[in-house]
Amino acid sequence: MEKSLFRYIWTHSKRDQLIVCAVVLASQPFYFASLDLPRQIVNQAIQGEAFREGQATAPFLRLDLHLPDWLGGHAFHIFDGFEVGRLGLLLGLSCLFLFFVIINGAFKYWINVAKGVLGERMLRRMRFDLFTMVLRFSPEALRTVKSSETATIIKDEVEPVGGFIGDAFITPIFLGTQALTALFFIIVQNMWLGLMAIAVVGIQFTVIPYLRRELLRLGKQRQLASRELAGRIGEVLDGIEAVHVHNAHSWEKAEIGHRLFRLFDLRVRIYNRKFIVKFLNNFLSQLTPFFFYSVGGYFAIRGTLDIGQLVAVIGAYRELPPPLKELIDWDQQRLDVQVKYDQVTEHFSEERLLPPASAREEREQDEPLTGLLKAEELRVSDAHGGMILDSASFEIPLPAKVAILSNGGAAAGILARILARRTNGFSGQIRIGERDLHQIPLAVIGRRLAYAGIDPILFPGTIRDNLVYGLRRQPPPRNAATREESRRILEARRTGNPVESIADQWIDYACVGAGDADELDRILVDLLSRLGMGGEIYLFGLAGRIVPDQDPDLAARIVEARRRLRETFQADGMKGLVDPFDPDRYNDQTTIAENLLFGVPKTEEFRGRNLAYNPDFRDAVERAGLSDDLVHMGLQIAETMTEIFEGLPPGHSLFEQFSFIGAEELTEFEAILRRHARSALSKEERAKLLSLPLAYIEPRHRLGLLDEHLKLQLVHARRLVREMLQKADADGVEFYDPEKICAAAPLRDNLLFGRISYRVANAQARVAEAVSTVVRDMGLLEDIERIGLDHQVGTAGRLLTPQERACVNLARCLVKKPDILVLDGALSAFDEARSQKMMEVLFELTEGRSLFMVLPNDRQAGPFEVLVRFRDGRIVTDIRKAPARRADTPAPDASQPIAGEVA
Repeated sequence: MEKSLFRYIWTHSKRDQLIVCAVVLASQPFYFASLDLPRQIVNQAIQGEAFREGQATAPFLRLDLHLPDWLGGHAFHIFDGFEVGRLGLLLGLSCLFLFFVIINGAFKYWINVAKGVLGERMLRRMRFDLFTMVLRFSPEALRTVKSSETATIIKDEVEPVGGFIGDAFITPIFLGTQALTALFFIIVQNMWLGLMAIAVVGIQFTVIPYLRRELLRLGKQRQLASRELAGRIGEVLDGIEAVHVHNAHSWEKAEIGHRLFRLFDLRVRIYNRKFIVKFLNNFLSQLTPFFFYSVGGYFAIRGTLDIGQLVAVIGAYRELPPPLKELIDWDQQRLDVQVKYDQVTEHFSEERLLPPASAREEREQDEPLTGLLKAEELRVSDAHGGMILDSASFEIPLPAKVAILSNGGAAAGILARILARRTNGFSGQIRIGERDLHQIPLAVIGRRLAYAGIDPILFPGTIRDNLVYGLRRQPPPRNAATREESRRILEARRTGNPVESIADQWIDYACVGAGDADELDRILVDLLSRLGMGGEIYLFGLAGRIVPDQDPDLAARIVEARRRLRETFQADGMKGLVDPFDPDRYNDQTTIAENLLFGVPKTEEFRGRNLAYNPDFRDAVERAGLSDDLVHMGLQIAETMTEIFEGLPPGHSLFEQFSFIGAEELTEFEAILRRHARSALSKEERAKLLSLPLAYIEPRHRLGLLDEHLKLQLVHARRLVREMLQKADADGVEFYDPEKICAAAPLRDNLLFGRISYRVANAQARVAEAVSTVVRDMGLLEDIERIGLDHQVGTAGRLLTPQERACVNLARCLVKKPDILVLDGALSAFDEARSQKMMEVLFELTEGRSLFMVLPNDRQAGPFEVLVRFRDGRIVTDIRKAPARRADTPAPDASQPIAGEVA
């Protein structure tokens, strides 16, 4: 970043700044004319100076051009104007004044809009420049820079800088020319009044900025304190598990409270100083009118200043304080913004950044990382000055399978990070062939080298999004198809942003040997299956959803598979394993709410207890005559739950088993039961009680509250509920249809079109096996696995298990087929047997390419061609031939997904 804010602004926006400044200068003659018109209205029309010699008319809009004396003093007549009477002159001058007011307002409108657009463009450019530098942070800087502070800087702290950019050059020119025009006009009317106005303005521009210096210092302290507060809150959020485990809530609250008090104290001191300065500025602004009224009035009484001139001078000065005040505010804002900009440039200092991409990047893009890997005089020290690597050197011909044996030391992990370009904190040199590894452009490294550490980094999105992350290369250029797209590209070029759209084709299919998206999905699923995650992808697919309109053929095949499953259950004596969704029967395995809706809620309004408060649903239940029965059932549930939970601590397992009432609600329902014994229930209390049986499942909760008669009533009410919701045009529920796919339900429910019985032992495993068989026979496995790739991983992959995160991370590295794959603890989430199998798969997937893996000891190092050991800070390499696979040992094949449970 430029060290000077004004230089940065001028470099990137001088053309726009000059255009707006030219418009500002063009507006000043109109502004001067608007200041002079009040004098003409008072003197010429109201006091009648234009009719002093007794004439009945006077010229209006007469235009003459008078040259100054030093140019000869000639006069040029341009337009005779219109002859009007006294009233006509008054109305004409007044309308002309209104016209100039509109013209000046239009100038201000255009200038302000232009400033705003210019500021937003520059703010967009600045934020993009800062984000670009975030991508260039060195590995060492990333260990010290807090992500929350950096995000706060880009999002919030540059906001006032962007707001100032449009004012940087335009505002002082616009306001300055306005103030000078007003002062010039006052001097033209009376020299002494003009000198008094200049004197007060001089005091304002000298004293006020001086008093505001303290505000800058306090503002800088507050900005730093706010940034530190954001960083600390981010730290607590990242380590919230440790806060809970060690019960550090009180300490953290006290620490944040201390920081908030410091912010409060700084803000109070800023307010005190700010309003003292404001008081003084307002006093000086009102001092000049005092002189105008007193001294100007004296001149008017003496006859040296006419009334029209005095009115015009006072009117002109009324226009003077606003621009002067805004100029002083602009100067304050300039200093304040410069401080903020300086802090931004310090945060993104050059020492923290990697060098920008070089011109060789494209030329070296396709050069593989093969040849002799040679390290010379590597030195790395720890925080205490001890040598981890001391003049270490080695040579390894690539490609090779290399085991880096740690034996409990830190040297192996450090060497892995050096080889993966994840650290620059070393001296010495590493070369591959004739190229210095740490001078190869980052784009080449990103394509040719991959690194997987002990802590996988996943981004929010789907599994597919994370797997193809390394395949998102530069999209091919294309012409703008629409007017909106052309506008987007134009704005991108004006602000230094990328012209490529995220809707472009970013994925490099050729890199993985895929022809299209479907073929890429097959490759991804196969890769995950070979890494042992095929079963999870299959289960994720069963839990996923499809949109029938987007894939009608798949929807039809799912409905056909539903029929095939029903036939399978009937033929194999498995009829009792699944209770089907039948429009004319009550489903014992689902809740009362699901039976009444006979569908899947799509909005929160129809989920959980919210359903009991929906007026359309309650009307339908009332019309079906079920309201009293369900409220009575709610009373029975409340009585039973209060008896069961009495004396139990919050969090007890019974609360989860009987998920009707939470521990915090017991007191409330006990009060409802007591009131029911004495008087009728209120509407709100009936709604609360109605919400309890909606979650009731007889085979699960076994409270004996459902009989056959009530079940028939519920099935009858199902039709009324559907009619009422459809009549109310409520699109919050998608109803079940035996002949269609329910897009709101998971694929598992659409296949079974029912629920697994709670009563039959081992029902889930038997149903899962039947589903798996039908899925394979009908060729649906590939489609289900493709749907499984749409499974969301959550923030930092928290919706996946550690093993699943590790598999996704490895697959992301392997799918781009790097020349060098470096693994440092990437298999730590697995047990030894699973790690050994995955290592065999890794050897096959990296055939003909290099694999570097950090191992704890020699026990797993058998298949590796090169062993790297550390001895007294030196590196010892043992190059050997990899053992051949026994002929009777088949290659590992995990391509078939693991059949897991369906529910």
